[in-house]
This record gives sequence, C-alpha cells and structure tokens, in this order.
Amino acid sequence: MTDARNLWARRLATDFRAALVVTGLLALAPLFVSSPYTLGIIIVSIYFALLALGWNLLAGFTGQFSLAPAAFAMLGGYTTALLGYHLKAPLAIGIPAAILVTALLGFVLGRIVLRLKGPYLALTTLSFAEIARVVVYNSNEFTRGDQGLNVASLMDSRVGYYYLFVVVLLAVLVGLYLLMRGRAGRFWLAIRDDETGAESRGINVVRYKTFAVALSSAICGLAGSLYGTFSQLVSPELGLLQQTGLVIAMVVIGGMGSLTGPIVGALLVYLTSEWLRGFGGIQLIVFSTLVIVVARFFRTGLWGLATQPRAAKAAGAAP
Repeated sequence: MTDARNLWARRLATDFRAALVVTGLLALAPLFVSSPYTLGIIIVSIYFALLALGWNLLAGFTGQFSLAPAAFAMLGGYTTALLGYHLKAPLAIGIPAAILVTALLGFVLGRIVLRLKGPYLALTTLSFAEIARVVVYNSNEFTRGDQGLNVASLMDSRVGYYYLFVVVLLAVLVGLYLLMRGRAGRFWLAIRDDETGAESRGINVVRYKTFAVALSSAICGLAGSLYGTFSQLVSPELGLLQQTGLVIAMVVIGGMGSLTGPIVGALLVYLTSEWLRGFGGIQLIVFSTLVIVVARFFRTGLWGLATQPRAAKAAGAAP
C-alpha cells in the first residue's frame, strides 16, 4: 500500500510540475502577443481550462459523469450579473456570491443524485442543466431572457484580465493538487476505482462524492462569473449542452484523471476551434472524431501518451 501511495504521489507531483510549466508559458504569452483579439481568445481558452479542471475533478478523479459544468458556469455568471443588475452589488460581492451559490447548488444536487450511478447520474445532471437554462431563458422580467444581462467590467486592461485568469488558474491548480495529495484525493480515487470496496472500508462515499460535486460546481461558477465580467455579458448560451460537450472533449483529448491534461486539452481544442471557423461549422465534427479516436486508441489522452515512456521505464525498473 505504501509503495502504491508513493508511486501515486510521484506521478501527481510530476503532473503538477508539468501543469505549472504550462501555466508559466501562458503567463509569458503577453510578452510575445500584442493583439488584443488573440489575447481575448487565449483568455476564453483559460476559462474553458477552468471548466475542464472542474469537470475532471468529478469524472477523472471521482468517477462521476456529470453533464452540467456549463450550466454551473452560467449560474455563476448570472449570480454576479443579477446582484449587480437588481441590487447594484459590486463585483467584490458578486464574484464570491457566485462561488458560494454554485457550491450550494452543487451540494444540494449532489445530495439528491449521487446515490445514482452510470447513465442515471448523467441523465439527471443533464436534466438539471437543461431546466436551469430554460428557466433563465424564460424569466424575462428577472433575467431579461435571451437578451442577457450586462456585467460590470473588473478591469479596463485586457492584459490585466489575462493575468487575472492565469492567477485564478494557478490558484485552482494548487488547490486541486493539495486536495489530491491528501486524504480527500485518496478517497476520491478509491471511489472512482471501486465504489463498493471504498464503502466497505469505511469511506463515507456519499459525503466525499457530494464534496467533489460542490467543489467542481464552485470552480465552474467562479469561471462563469469571471467570464461574465470579461465579456461584460451573460446569456443562456453559456449553459448550452454544446458547451459541456466541448469541455468533455477537452478533458478526454488532454487526458482524464490528470491536472495537465485538461489545461492542454482546453488550449488545443479552443484555439483549434477558432482556427477552424474559417472552414465553416466543422468544429464539432472534427472534435467528435478526435474524441472517438482518443477514446478508442489512446484512452489516457495526450498526457498519458506523453508520460507513457516514463511509466514503462519505471515499471521495467521495478523488482
């Protein structure tokens, strides 16, 4: 057990260092990219990286397949926007409120649905996501429906926004790393690998799964709130199922169950998506095909491919 734990700790440390390198390279981008448009595209890709990390916490580390990350991002954005629109609340209140509200909604949803498994869990979270989006879309007097709500800008400089997103990405990475190397992380992995076995060993499965849903929801809510202040608009389109599909593609292609994979996948998928806009609406076809190929032949994603030689060498060196 100790050897297995040490092996996981070493792999997690390597994964975390690689994620820090990617984040560091992102921090250097404004030194070489002067176009505000290009910086804006990278900012949106970091927004998707936050969603991908939040979803990966559930699917990659805990083994719970949710279809609601985009819905929680939408709810986080609307929490900040509604507080500003109706109560004139500053962003210093609106952004923390988005984290708190989405964490609470995730906790309640988790308590309701996490006794379900497999397709039932996926269908229930899908239903929640669609209900939330339809309610927002049809509540014209409260949310202004499909017109969306304007959100105050957090700062005037696009470079400032860029570094804000990088700092938030770094903070989320550090937080997830500390959790995954501690008791919560070990319990999440045990639940993912064998839920029945984890429960038989005294792990409170429902509690830790609920904690994972609440934390994942809070990360997505924070991302949605920050994105709303960046675009200065939130609308029901943030919660479209297509957005969730994009997040899932990012994690699968980058590598589930890692810290580096979701970030690399988000950057690769979103930047490629922007490039493919010039060829018509073929993004979904391309990424759907990639997901099928990766799921069939490279189930560990790009991160797994990158670390496979090292893992094979370590296995060969083991007695």
